[in-house]
Amino acid sequence: MKLHEYQAKEILSHNNVKVPRGHTIFNISDIDKIKSQLQFPVVVKAQVHSGARGKAGGVKVTHSFDETIDYANSLLGQKLVTHQTGDKGLPINSLLIEEAIDIDKEYYIALTIDGSLSRPVFISSPEGGMDIEAVAEQNPQAILKTSINPSIGIMSFQVREIGAHLNLEDELLTQLQSILTGLYDAFVKNDASLIEINPLVATKDKQLSAADTKFSIDDSSSFRQENIFNIRDKTQEDDLELEAESNGIQNYIKLEGNIGCLVNGAGLAMATMDAIKFSGGEPANFLDIGTANNPESVVAALKIIGSDPDVKAIFINIFGGLARTDIIAEGFVQAKKNGLINQSTVIRLAGTNVEDGKKILIESGIEYKLADGFAEGASLAVKASKN
Repeated sequence: MKLHEYQAKEILSHNNVKVPRGHTIFNISDIDKIKSQLQFPVVVKAQVHSGARGKAGGVKVTHSFDETIDYANSLLGQKLVTHQTGDKGLPINSLLIEEAIDIDKEYYIALTIDGSLSRPVFISSPEGGMDIEAVAEQNPQAILKTSINPSIGIMSFQVREIGAHLNLEDELLTQLQSILTGLYDAFVKNDASLIEINPLVATKDKQLSAADTKFSIDDSSSFRQENIFNIRDKTQEDDLELEAESNGIQNYIKLEGNIGCLVNGAGLAMATMDAIKFSGGEPANFLDIGTANNPESVVAALKIIGSDPDVKAIFINIFGGLARTDIIAEGFVQAKKNGLINQSTVIRLAGTNVEDGKKILIESGIEYKLADGFAEGASLAVKASKN
């Protein structure tokens, strides 16, 4: 689950991470309430779950109250379109108005989980203000990864190593210690999967401050982090992903391709997406249906895939273990007969009750393409998507 910038900064400030003074507004009348507290210039930021807001016109420095009102009016209630949101954009329901910072230098700091080590890892770079992916591609030596022992936390020598990598002046190291310790505490206490500060700025009066922040919470921690999940902004999430969640499908992610995928098992789902790309196509989604022990779950999943206007073909790729192929076949037949999917469908079945599953498909009289193998199924799906 993603937090808005203003929500993330509130958490960080409670963990001794310095952030710019700011106010969040949800309608224009809120600006009048904070008018006396504004010291210009200020930075007005659209609160959406996307990066590159500035390039898309969602961030602006304003120098007067009237200018702030005009800019806020142009944003609230509109949609912000960035290269991350796609053409549909995301709704702007709130704005963060912050004091402008007199920036001297910009840095990059993030904390996430290194899956290969099963440990938290700090990622730091002196090239702040840029997409970290671009830095990794153009100047990989500018990135330092610092693995943290979760039973100990970040150590003083690690703070010094990160500070040296950032080329920080000695007088800023004490502040860096407080920031990194606060980041780690916030990360652990809130079951975070990512905290990113980009940029972490050094001001001309020698202060470190988190100018922009991203904060993501592990979805599986909702039972522990009820207070945080209560402030979840579903208007920033994909409608199909929300529908999948409401139907108990936890592993659906909308992608940008045109081949819908229904697969059992996360590993097989990833491999299916790879096979589609190797065959010259693009997957429209990641969907791991899991054990799928009733046809209704299959119908719900196919309804979501079928309602995606980008989907031109569907690839059902099942290797039955706990997931029975006859249940998958029953669900497909029901979805097709109910008019929930109209796209050409390629089906590959293997494993538990496979003969029963194929019999259900044959006797249904429904049009579909049956693939003998994994690679053949991906190839057929790509061809169907181009017809």
